[in-house]
Amino acid sequence: MSARQWSRDLAMGARFACTGGREGWVRMLLTAVGVGLGVALLLLTTALPNVISARHDVEEARQDYNFATTIRPKADNTVLVGSTDTKWHTKDIRGRLLEPEGPRAPLPPGLSRFPAKGEMVVSPALKELLASDGAKLLRERLPYRITGTIGNSGLIGSQELAYYAGAEGMVPRAGGARVERLDAFGDPHPTTEKADPVLLMMTLVVFVVLLMPVAVFIAAAVRFGGERRDRRLAALRLVGSDSRMTRRIAAGEALAGALLGLVVGTAFFLAGRQVASSVEILGESVFPSYLNPSPALVALVAVAVPASAVLVTLFAMRGVVIEPLGVVRAAKQARRRLWWRLLLPLAGLAMLYPMVGNGRDSGNFNQYLVVGGVMLLLVGVTALLPWLVERVVARLGSGAVSWQLAVRRLQLSSGTAARMVNGIAVAVAGAIALQMLFAGVQSQYTKSTGRDPSRAQMEVDLSDHTQVALAGKEFKRTKGVRASVALSTGTFSGQRRDPDTSVGLTVGDCAALQELAHLPSCRDGDVFALSNPDASDTDYDAAMRAQLRPGRHVYIDPTYSDTRGREVSWTVPAGLQQAGARKDSLENISGLLVTPSALPAKAAPTLSRRVLVRLDESVRDAEEHVRNTAARLDPVADTYNWTAIEQSTKYTSLRTGLFVGAACVLALIGASLLVSQLEQLRERRKLLSSLVAFGTRRRTLGLSVLWQTAIPITLGLLLASTVGLTLGAVLLKMTATPVTVDWSSVLSMTGVGAAVVLAVTVLSLPPLLRLMRPDGLRTE
Repeated sequence: MSARQWSRDLAMGARFACTGGREGWVRMLLTAVGVGLGVALLLLTTALPNVISARHDVEEARQDYNFATTIRPKADNTVLVGSTDTKWHTKDIRGRLLEPEGPRAPLPPGLSRFPAKGEMVVSPALKELLASDGAKLLRERLPYRITGTIGNSGLIGSQELAYYAGAEGMVPRAGGARVERLDAFGDPHPTTEKADPVLLMMTLVVFVVLLMPVAVFIAAAVRFGGERRDRRLAALRLVGSDSRMTRRIAAGEALAGALLGLVVGTAFFLAGRQVASSVEILGESVFPSYLNPSPALVALVAVAVPASAVLVTLFAMRGVVIEPLGVVRAAKQARRRLWWRLLLPLAGLAMLYPMVGNGRDSGNFNQYLVVGGVMLLLVGVTALLPWLVERVVARLGSGAVSWQLAVRRLQLSSGTAARMVNGIAVAVAGAIALQMLFAGVQSQYTKSTGRDPSRAQMEVDLSDHTQVALAGKEFKRTKGVRASVALSTGTFSGQRRDPDTSVGLTVGDCAALQELAHLPSCRDGDVFALSNPDASDTDYDAAMRAQLRPGRHVYIDPTYSDTRGREVSWTVPAGLQQAGARKDSLENISGLLVTPSALPAKAAPTLSRRVLVRLDESVRDAEEHVRNTAARLDPVADTYNWTAIEQSTKYTSLRTGLFVGAACVLALIGASLLVSQLEQLRERRKLLSSLVAFGTRRRTLGLSVLWQTAIPITLGLLLASTVGLTLGAVLLKMTATPVTVDWSSVLSMTGVGAAVVLAVTVLSLPPLLRLMRPDGLRTE
């Protein structure tokens, strides 16, 4: 068959779709909407690499810390930057104080000039938040006059909360302090961190799992109106076309719908792109300019979608015999074969099996085998589900009238019913596998902080110039605070240039030290020795005890030999007492516990200062009151909440990306299922009207539609759970992680899938009631 004949037949089918009257237009519009929803999500996915790259570029360009061990000298091209990050309830706020030291001081990205003292430049989202009625405490914390807004080049997202404020008299300090002197923003020497093989593998699986339901829905959308189309094609046989030509014409109709779907999907994507700036999902937002898909990936989508429409149509018509006098579809079809359907998941398992046990110590996983194996397992769901639905509904027996109507309809068109739920089954299978994978490896990216949130809920790290004792009293008087513990910490060593053998030093009043250890007695001037009973390094513990001898000459804040330090010599007091370890200590510490007057005054600048705060949780906005006090005492104070555990930011970002993608896929699932359901009801309009005309109750017909959805979705969810558990177990084996099943997650995923289908069914009831009118029998 020549290419010319193919193109002519496809073009004829496209003309039939466009000039087939109202029936043809409605069918093509339904196909275009279904395909368009999938195309929009595909375009969004192709834009994700650019989103990640754009956000990373902004982060790099505005970087303002270098952790240098020496302070850069003051010059006319330097600027002092103070970090004043804070939170407002659960939202992070990025804050910076700027003090230019010369006319050539560099501006951070997004600013056109430096704000003067008492002024600030804010992000649009923060400006809107500060103007709201409920932000009184935040306005007290940021008592600056707004003089402008930060440009897009200085923000990683449209909803980011950020500000730059003017300041005077800041003092820089080396070693990653809260105030640094810079001559340029950005990292001039970026380092490439070695990628985590497990995280890379998880990223690949996330993309495959999110995109597979989209592909399944597109394949189902191009078959909308298949039964009416096939009956109409019988007329073409009557005027002389052969069966192959008829199938090509049908493919041309699907091609027209797919091409229109590309246009509709592009329109959906562009509209969503403009709306993206006003949307924030799980704390993440983007600018419309970030959503620029890669041209190569766009071209791939533009070619793959129409080609898939043609191939799917030709494949679907294999079992349909179109003769001049009708369509041989109602005759009993040959039973679906199982053997080739099992080959797909088995081939997927075969591709993944060589990587079982690799873990993160055996290099990167083969990305082609990972993608191919996961795809084949998920495609196996779409292949097995029609066979499963056909076998089960063939054995369903008698029951209520609504049950019999539903079962008979499923027995006549089990393939159509399976196609409707294929996408949801694939999505649920992938979600279960990912839930198992994330739950299994979570412990590898989660570590204990050593903090007990029941003993203290917040910590405020203060800068050098703030008096920690006065700060402790101020926090104690703050609304919503039950108690505060003011501490200063540092290290000392027996040698001036030997920080590797240093011992901990903790300074506080008697009440503060009693929160850390059991003291025999305490008054100002006392010094206590505290060994860590849980120390696993016995050699280090012995060396520490040697340095805690009374009368020993030591150096506070020792530095390395190539660093100019500020060591303070000190003699361990003769009246050294022993302190007992406290099981519920605020911190896991060891070394010396010192009351303030026992330490030389010149040692104070070498210590880090912080206040631990115990909140009265019955007081509303207690945390915000603490942050306001911290900002008033020390603008560059670092305030954060205590948690028992913390997670890797990369792991958390990947999980957030999964949730965002899953939300988009669920929206697509719901919309596509609704379109598919409406198309099925439209094709059965005359049948429904006939049943109503013969006296069938509307309630019975409504229940029959519900049963027609419930039976295949139940089978689909059972199959999805089986495949999802299998895939999850294999992925955990690949990461060398023990296989465990979080049954609550499995049930929640299947419940979400069932809820989406139930919602679609409920939304389709009003159109169903309109279709069940006797005038639906009218024809021309």
